[in-house]
Amino acid sequence: MSDYREIRYTVKDGIAEVVLCRPGRMNAFTIGMKNELVDVIGRIDRDDNVRVAIFTGDGKAFCAGMELEAEGDIFGYDIPQGDTLNLHEIRDSGGEVVLAVYNCRKPMIAAINGAAVGVGVTMTLPFDFRLCSHKARFGFVFTQRGIVPESCSMYFLTRIVGMQWALEWTLTGDLFDAQEALRAGFVRSVHAPDDLLPAAYALAARIRDRTSAVSVAIARQMMWRSSALDHPMQAHVIDSKLMYQTYQMPDGKDGFAAFLEKRAPVFHAKASSDLPSSYPWWTEPELK
Repeated sequence: MSDYREIRYTVKDGIAEVVLCRPGRMNAFTIGMKNELVDVIGRIDRDDNVRVAIFTGDGKAFCAGMELEAEGDIFGYDIPQGDTLNLHEIRDSGGEVVLAVYNCRKPMIAAINGAAVGVGVTMTLPFDFRLCSHKARFGFVFTQRGIVPESCSMYFLTRIVGMQWALEWTLTGDLFDAQEALRAGFVRSVHAPDDLLPAAYALAARIRDRTSAVSVAIARQMMWRSSALDHPMQAHVIDSKLMYQTYQMPDGKDGFAAFLEKRAPVFHAKASSDLPSSYPWWTEPELK
C-alpha cells in the first residue's frame, strides 16, 4: 500500500502503521520525509477504514533529528520566493507535521524504538500516546546547537510533563533515557524492544474494538483544545452542545442501549462524514 520513498505506510484491520524509513541515516528528518508525513497523516484522517495509527522507526533509531548533510537550508523552512524575505511567512517544517497530527481526527500512537532527538522527539508531542523501548534516548538538544526548540514544542511539552521537566530538558539540551521519560510522564510505558510494537498494537486494538469513531475524534480534539482555554466555563459550553448532539446520534443511542441490554454496542458513524454540527467549534487561526 505504501507509495512513499522515506516512509512506509500500511493499513490492516483498521490500524495504520507508518514507519520512518531511512535506517542508514537513523531515520534523520528531511524535507521529503516532512512532505510524506503531512500527506500520510491527511490520508489517515480521511480514511474511515483507519481507526488508529502507529508511527515507529526502521532500524535502531526512531528519528535522530534533522538531516544535517542535506543540501540547501537544512532546517527546511519554506522560504517564500521574492526580493524581500518576510519572516512572517516562514514555516518550520517540523511544525507542519505537528499541526497535521494535532488536527487529525484519529488517535496517534508513537512506538519509539530508539533515539528520538531534535525534531525526532518534538514531532511526537501531539501524539496521544508515546510508548518506547528501554533502548530509547531522547533529547531536546536545540540550546546545545545555538538555536531554539521548534515544532510547536513549547505549546505541547509543558502540557505533557509540566514546567519543571520541560525547562530542564530544553535549557540543558541533555539527553535522557527511557526511565526518566517514564518518571516525567512523557511516555506511557517502557518495553523490551521485541515487545514494543505488540504493546502499541494492543493499545490500538482497545480503541478500535470498543469505541465510536466519532466519539474518539471529538474527544481527542476536546482534550487538546480545552486544555488551552482560559476558564472551565468555556469547556462547559463545548461539552454541553456535544454531549447533547452525540447522545441524539445512532452511536450514542446504541451505546446506552447496549449497556442496558448487556451486549456490545454497534457503532456505524464515520469520522469523515457524521460529526455533529457543533464540530468544529473553533476557528483555525491564520498564519501571520
